[in-house]
Amino acid sequence: MREKFIEFRNVSFRYGDNEPWVLKNVSFDIYKDEWVAIIGHNGSGKSTIAKLMNGLLYPQEGEIIINGLPVNDKHVWEIRKFVGMVFQNPDNQFVGTTVQDDVAFGMENRGVPREEMILRIEEVLKAVRMEEYRLTEPHRLSGGQKQRAAIAGVLAIKPEVLILDEATAMLDPRGRKEIMQTVAEIQQQSEISLITITHDLQEVVKAERVIVMNNGKVWDEAKPREIFAKKDELRKIGLDVPFVAVLADELIQNGIMIKNEPLDHDEILEELWTLHSKM
Repeated sequence: MREKFIEFRNVSFRYGDNEPWVLKNVSFDIYKDEWVAIIGHNGSGKSTIAKLMNGLLYPQEGEIIINGLPVNDKHVWEIRKFVGMVFQNPDNQFVGTTVQDDVAFGMENRGVPREEMILRIEEVLKAVRMEEYRLTEPHRLSGGQKQRAAIAGVLAIKPEVLILDEATAMLDPRGRKEIMQTVAEIQQQSEISLITITHDLQEVVKAERVIVMNNGKVWDEAKPREIFAKKDELRKIGLDVPFVAVLADELIQNGIMIKNEPLDHDEILEELWTLHSKM
């Protein structure tokens, strides 16, 4: 049985006493070594969830448990050792003059011995395919390279959960694909929980589970294939349905019976090839 790592218990939050609730009575669990995608339209509360997980914010109601510890003033610094975050704009995270220096920064703050730092720098830069840029100044990198460098800096401190808060929002489609491929590889190779927070349903395909937020509440929670099947409902809450799901519907309406809800282009091609082979 999988072990719970993050627990939200009836959590509510608002940014001021007279402000509307951003989250209201939100409950869910995230398990160790699990990949969960949290999706929702702008203003649905998903980025607030990310900040609550890292102790940047505290709930006004309810309780958050991270690795057995409640998120509060007493435990927040210990909790932040478990939780690594990558934000939308990587420029806000860079502090080093080179990629290598930036990756080393978090480890220096934690007193990691120099020999161990050197090994970790090699390891994480290889994991994100940035070895050849180790002496490059961060501002000279492309958008996708900056995000990979930011991810390397977080991985170097060996968190038990990695949160990507709209980490691909500022990238072009190629950059988004590269980052999602990188994090998928990291999650498969490492014992780490991965939480991707996004409004782009294309990015949730490889997640084990999807939590859909709407108006500050958990609207649904299921596997990606089950979420994609609810196309009309997703559109009603302001989420764009992935192109593959739309194409599958068009094919069905034209008499081509797609049996399984396809998650990506490979799956829909496989379905079409199987149908063609039976003709």
